[in-house]
Amino acid sequence: MIPDKVLKSLVVQTESKLVMVVIDGIGGLPVRGKTELEAAKTPNLDRFVPHAICGLIDPISYGITPGSGPSHLALFGYDPFQYEIGRGVMEALGIDIPLSKYDLAVRGNFATVDEKGIIVDRRAGRIPTEKNKEICEFLGNEIKEIEGARISIYPGREHRFVLVFRGDGLKDDLTDADPQKDGLKAKGTEGRSQEARRTAEIVNLYLKKATDALRPFHPANSILLRGFSKIPNIPTMSERFKLRPAAIATYPMYCGLARLMGMEILKTGETLREEVETLKKYFDQYDFFYIHFKKPDMAGEDGNFKMKVIAIEEIDRILPSIFKMEPDVLVITGDHSTPSLLKSHSWHPNPILLFSKYVRPDDIRRFTERHCQRGQLGRFPAMDIIPLMLANGLKLKKFGA
Repeated sequence: MIPDKVLKSLVVQTESKLVMVVIDGIGGLPVRGKTELEAAKTPNLDRFVPHAICGLIDPISYGITPGSGPSHLALFGYDPFQYEIGRGVMEALGIDIPLSKYDLAVRGNFATVDEKGIIVDRRAGRIPTEKNKEICEFLGNEIKEIEGARISIYPGREHRFVLVFRGDGLKDDLTDADPQKDGLKAKGTEGRSQEARRTAEIVNLYLKKATDALRPFHPANSILLRGFSKIPNIPTMSERFKLRPAAIATYPMYCGLARLMGMEILKTGETLREEVETLKKYFDQYDFFYIHFKKPDMAGEDGNFKMKVIAIEEIDRILPSIFKMEPDVLVITGDHSTPSLLKSHSWHPNPILLFSKYVRPDDIRRFTERHCQRGQLGRFPAMDIIPLMLANGLKLKKFGA
């Protein structure tokens, strides 16, 4: 890892265009001998691979299964152990919720529990976003304050929402109120310190009141909370890398994280095609673009191998539109692996492709986990992607005499 002070001293601003395409949850594990990437028909990627260099990246470190927040931090060149950002803040900023340094944000799921409090479905069948809005409006009117803490609830997409607790003395060193697996009993939160115990009591009272109020709303008859967090102090990508960065993503959490990095959030439609059209529209205005495609991760978490293959093939069909823009540096990779075999994120490394006119192309013909492990980039930490992109964009000076 390059020391931050050294990297910052080497960076120069140029007009080179850098594009990072993040295919969420791209890595997989073999099912009947093939991973999802290997099973997918990806003719456009396959035609592009011989002009690039490839390898594998570890999102965090060997054996560590990352959340989406830490893995994206690493992609953007930040040490996720140094800059730990809670999911709640990322979700809140992603849907433009104004936060002060005193506010406590947390990401929530509507969920289905049985009469014994056992979680049947952590995502309440992925209820429609319109139903989510209806339930949030109901809860917002039902529960406005607990023990002096004002509480606001904001709908996200499908089953997701954000809670914000506002008041003096609220702490974020709380355990998740979410076992993160179906078949387990829903639980409350605990304070990790003496000072956080009062906050935990407020949250647990809210959980009880909300669960009682949601009984008529099956399958969304309970809530799960994780990622209690407050706004951190973090330098922007402009400050560190002299970039004019922008983000194109449809899910709030990724927009929130990008906003914390100082990226301009470009408004886009919901489809892959609309995301690419947004990139095209703003291509001349920024020099670093992060574009995020979510569907493979969702299919992986649902354990749906076939749907993840279809999602990868859909992305492959729109990639030529990005290639035609001729960015000076193009990276295609994932934030983490989400094998459908595991129905969750995993610790496995992700394939990565890097193109610029200054690479020595690999003798590789497909963009898959097994092909990329033969690439000249080898296996390396995700944090090193940004220095590689900067170098290939001629944005780094020589180090030393």
